[in-house]
Amino acid sequence: MAIELNPDAPDLSSLIRPGDTVLWGQANAEPIVLSRALMAQRHDFSRIRVLLGISNTDTCRPEHADAVDFLAYCGAGANRKLADAGVLDILPCHYSQMSELLRSGELRIDVLMLQLSPPDALGRHSLSLANEYLISALEYAAVVIGEVNQQAPWTHGERTLRLSDLDAVIYTDRTPLASDADAGSIREVDIQIAQHIAGLVEDGSTLQTGIGAVPDAVLSALADHQNLGVHTGSIGDGVRRLIQSGVINNSRKSRDLGVSVGGILIGGQALHQFVHQNPSVQLRASSYTHDLQVLGSLDRLVAINSAVEVDLTGQVNSEVAAGSYLGAIGGSLDFIRGAHLSKGGLPIIALPSSARSKSRIVARLGGPVTIPRSDAGLIVTEFGVADLRGLTLKQRVRKMLDIAPPQHRAELEEAWGRDGLAGGF
Repeated sequence: MAIELNPDAPDLSSLIRPGDTVLWGQANAEPIVLSRALMAQRHDFSRIRVLLGISNTDTCRPEHADAVDFLAYCGAGANRKLADAGVLDILPCHYSQMSELLRSGELRIDVLMLQLSPPDALGRHSLSLANEYLISALEYAAVVIGEVNQQAPWTHGERTLRLSDLDAVIYTDRTPLASDADAGSIREVDIQIAQHIAGLVEDGSTLQTGIGAVPDAVLSALADHQNLGVHTGSIGDGVRRLIQSGVINNSRKSRDLGVSVGGILIGGQALHQFVHQNPSVQLRASSYTHDLQVLGSLDRLVAINSAVEVDLTGQVNSEVAAGSYLGAIGGSLDFIRGAHLSKGGLPIIALPSSARSKSRIVARLGGPVTIPRSDAGLIVTEFGVADLRGLTLKQRVRKMLDIAPPQHRAELEEAWGRDGLAGGF
């Protein structure tokens, strides 16, 4: 029988041991009452380790590193402060590898903390806002603690839990963490990029979109399309709006017909209400959403992801900007490769051509190669589309110069002419 914790002052001392590794749901799926209690009690456990995903709260702060070792697959959200303070260790792996790392024990999880929905009529709690790698962690964590949030939506996913599956439970009644899209954050340049991409998307395509202003703008630009489908890592309010308007109906998907598939829900209260007990939206493990064979079997898979910078030959850095780790390897390469394998697929990297007067189309990357040039597909900026598939290096350079900021093109071309292949291209 699960131990019931006091929601006003949950005591985790009997559940966590010194040296344990703790994981909880990322972004909207964070069980905030539990995660904040852990940080408040961190000195009770000597040193512990916490594995983070995207963090939208200040639960974990640099000063907490006095008793906690932080690691994460990404530097997104509040993780950037940890990274800049030098207290975040990055796990450089593809998102498709996360489940296997947990399953094999190479990435050991001792304690799993989950935000759960209230039970349905059969006594089953859903994992509410996230399945992804939590599904694998459930199988191998020694201790599972559930925060049953009265306001968390009941969603259709790969697993449900009963109280007998939990070692401890805490009951809360709070509005789930929300990430409402701010329409003001979508700029004119994002709209221009989105219009280029919308012109490439055929009716009946299946969409995968990353997180950020450009993917959000693309979804808004698809309002006149028909019979689109969804198979993605994160589902947000942009997808919800297209489902409610009838643009997304998943009627032409070559698998999961009629169903929008994702790993996590990241959006506002309208999204939470929409997905509640809605079987047309289903959450799956990352071992399914990011699986190469699954992705390749989806006809007309359009993968739309962003980047920090792209070089003249198509190499992509999605991790580091100005020496700060703010992105991730994540799932971008998984989806790019899947779209390459998909019949009629479009592997797209989209980004504004410049930031603060500096070109994001560069001669040399300022960070690591997240996506190698061997996997390059279509690069899109506000100046157009560079389809690099099947092109030589010299041909790619010309295409990339055409979508670079006009004021930087001569400088970039000079760098290529000066260094060329001998300079490391």
